[in-house]
Amino acid sequence: MAAKKDWTVKECLDWTADYLGSHGIERPRLSAEWLLSAATGLTRVGIYTSFDTPLTADELSFMHQAVARRAKGEPLQYISGETSFRTIDVACEPGVLIPRPETEVLVEEVLAYLDQEVLGNDGREQRVRVELPWNDEVEAARRAEAEAAAKQAADDADNLQQDGPDEGTFGHIEPDELNDEPEESLEPVSDGVLDKGMAESPAADDGSIPDAEPRCARVLEVGCGTGCISLSIAAERAGRVVCIATDIEPRAVALATKNRESLGIAPERVDIRLGNLVSPLDRESEWGTFDVLVSNPPYIPTKVMDELPHEVADFEPHLALDGGCDGLDIFRRLLNAAPYMLREGGLFICELFEKACDPAAQLCREAGLGDVRVVEDLTGRPRIVAARVLEARTRD
Repeated sequence: MAAKKDWTVKECLDWTADYLGSHGIERPRLSAEWLLSAATGLTRVGIYTSFDTPLTADELSFMHQAVARRAKGEPLQYISGETSFRTIDVACEPGVLIPRPETEVLVEEVLAYLDQEVLGNDGREQRVRVELPWNDEVEAARRAEAEAAAKQAADDADNLQQDGPDEGTFGHIEPDELNDEPEESLEPVSDGVLDKGMAESPAADDGSIPDAEPRCARVLEVGCGTGCISLSIAAERAGRVVCIATDIEPRAVALATKNRESLGIAPERVDIRLGNLVSPLDRESEWGTFDVLVSNPPYIPTKVMDELPHEVADFEPHLALDGGCDGLDIFRRLLNAAPYMLREGGLFICELFEKACDPAAQLCREAGLGDVRVVEDLTGRPRIVAARVLEARTRD
């Protein structure tokens, strides 16, 4: 960026777009907008309504460094330090895989399963019919009042038989009416604790009330990276899901923890642990307790790694990308672990390389899992394999 005393937003935007374009960066103006947004805090719309605003010295210094990094092909997310994922923003750092839009579909599938099979009623509170603590008291009061009314009616009948009705006092009384309970006797008592309890009852029209302790789903995520999957699930079903997220890369665990803190999500809601696959879990207390095992594992076939774009192959961690000969090395290990981690009926779901989805689905069937499905991503390509554990297992 040429030296200049004052740079306006428009001048910086135009110069950056031209410079990046001359260095072979695809969609250079979009990159320029993204970098300016990171430097100034302006939204992309805000950039175009602030053309005449001069950049500060700090903003200009950031742009100098950012443009140089982007010209070399470094991903925008690493330069800006963050990206959006579903309803949250997460920090991004070199050494940790950048979240992709395809993974948002993976989260959507997990949430749909939890809503339908675990949480019920689209994630809202389930309603169950329970006995209210004052029901017996109300019923006893009604019976006592009815008995008193019946006794009074019987006494009145005896008096009528002995003395004859006084037409001027009672009017005409049909014989059958003597055995009818007065309508007001069917109303509950209207004073004291019974009336207060009935008024404050949260019962619905069908006599049900919300469960005092709603079902809390348990999700295990293996290979959490930035934490975007577990953090999205916890944020979108707040208070209804507990996640345990593992990663073998210390930088990923540190970044996911940072993102959890930034989002204000409690550690007991998303527990982030360092370790290989499921090794951080306690065999006695945690195996077999999960409703979902979800993962976006390394899945690029080794022979395809050389074909990846420059900004992926040269900047993102190969540990999080290379899935072995057919892209299913880690998937096989997760598939082997799934029946031991999940309860019966639990969901095993992974994002995978498009050409590996059908072979992965067949592996699920051969392992005895049911309801095996292949889900397409936003571009219509096979991207996700989902299956249900029909029989949970225990290992001695």
